Amino acid sequence: MLFVDDEPNVLEAIQRTLRKHVELQTASSGEEGLRLLREGGPFALVVSDMRMPAMNGAQFLAKAREQAPDTVRMILSGQSDLQATISAVNDGHIYRFLNKPCPSDQLLAAVADGLNQHRLLTAEKVLLEQTLSGAVKMLIEILGMVSPAASNRASRLQRYTLGLSAALGLPEHWEYGLAAYLSQIGCVSLPQGILTKVEAIQPLTEEEQRLYSSHPDIAGKLLGAIPRLEDVAAIVAGQWDTTGTTGKPEDLRQWDVRSLGRLLLRTSLEFDRLIVRGATRDTAVETLRAVKFGLPSSILKVLPTLSVSSHKRVLRQIRVKDLLPGMILDEDLVSPKGIRLVPAGQEVTRSLIVRLTSIADGVGVSEPFRALVAI
Repeated sequence: MLFVDDEPNVLEAIQRTLRKHVELQTASSGEEGLRLLREGGPFALVVSDMRMPAMNGAQFLAKAREQAPDTVRMILSGQSDLQATISAVNDGHIYRFLNKPCPSDQLLAAVADGLNQHRLLTAEKVLLEQTLSGAVKMLIEILGMVSPAASNRASRLQRYTLGLSAALGLPEHWEYGLAAYLSQIGCVSLPQGILTKVEAIQPLTEEEQRLYSSHPDIAGKLLGAIPRLEDVAAIVAGQWDTTGTTGKPEDLRQWDVRSLGRLLLRTSLEFDRLIVRGATRDTAVETLRAVKFGLPSSILKVLPTLSVSSHKRVLRQIRVKDLLPGMILDEDLVSPKGIRLVPAGQEVTRSLIVRLTSIADGVGVSEPFRALVAI
């Protein structure tokens, strides 16, 4: 834990009281406390005096919260300024406020409570992250098995979205990349015939287009049922939003997470659509400049920085056991009885390899078959 107080005698007393019970570091000012947080943190618990020169306890703990949001924060002060106390609690999200002088037994009990609170918060965070990670991984695996092409498109969209965010210098938000990665999960509900026509860039009937257009809403409903994915679900559901910059500030950093996430994903979708249809990066950028999608000038300015795969490939005859992620099937994969298993043009993913290995052990796969292999 970290204890901050500008009075040396108080720090010495705290050292005597706590050093046998916890690992303790002390600082004599808010500035020094922030330095220790940067260089020696994170700390499970930070306790600060309220009345200190240059930076009071409320100001220090508010900045400490920005640097280490998971750290539990407490105030120990002898001053009775009610407004300062309210400021400390509101700005620094203080776990507990203790009065000076604080008896040793009360201080030890408060410290124990603070450390226990940190353990509870950390355990909950790990559990949520593991649960969320497992749920996302399962959804992606399912998409890869049902439609490897949609899974590959999702990976490209994630790369483009993160590339745009980095090029624009936007604050980091994990929602952007995750929304792009999960943007195609609604395709699991679509008939395989529609997915095949979409990947082959074949025209859809009015009914097929209606069904295909429903996949973002389906994905949004699926994701909305997972805790902490509400913003991701909203971004995915609105991925074809064409409202553009209407009523929005020119500075993208002032946009809310959902609106900006939709803009990044929409831009990535349009860019990917052009690249898949054979456009070069420069041609795709010029096309998006010319059409009226309402893309902000800042987005159009950084589009040329996006990386587009340009691996050279050679045609080879291979077997299921030779498949590697990134290969492209050059012919339909069929069973020995002629049942089509995977259409030509599909990019090989780990999920597809698992699926084909299982099929090969069961009904079988006609081998060898043609595939484009990167060199």
